[in-house]
Amino acid sequence: MCRVTFWQKPGCSGNARQRAALEDLGCKVQVRDLFAEPWTSARLRKFFDRLPVPDWFNRSAPRVKSGEVLPERLGREEALALLLSDPLLIRRPLMRRDDGACMVGFDAATVTAWLGLAPLLREVREGCAETTPCAAEERRP
Repeated sequence: MCRVTFWQKPGCSGNARQRAALEDLGCKVQVRDLFAEPWTSARLRKFFDRLPVPDWFNRSAPRVKSGEVLPERLGREEALALLLSDPLLIRRPLMRRDDGACMVGFDAATVTAWLGLAPLLREVREGCAETTPCAAEERRP
């Protein structure tokens, strides 16, 4: 069984779906509030150091969408200072395995490989798409 600490935005439906996908795979997920966590530069660096600065940012954050914050123009130290001052800017979820390895974001294939798990089966659906009835259903009386 994998164990993951999962920092999320409370009430975020996307984070809820991501967390549920991990739990469906048998992971024990310890949920934490991203905004209540006492972040430091050193702690955030564990998640972001291997990534380019623009990948540190939540592209849906109002300050990013409005153009007030331009991640592509920021240096590492300036970016960390912004993330610490406004955690809504932090790309999420932040995840940490029991061995201390950290990850940011939720690409299903990347996350399952990072956890050493089989692909997320919940993304594969049986049957026809809801909007397109299959031929067998069309023939039903």
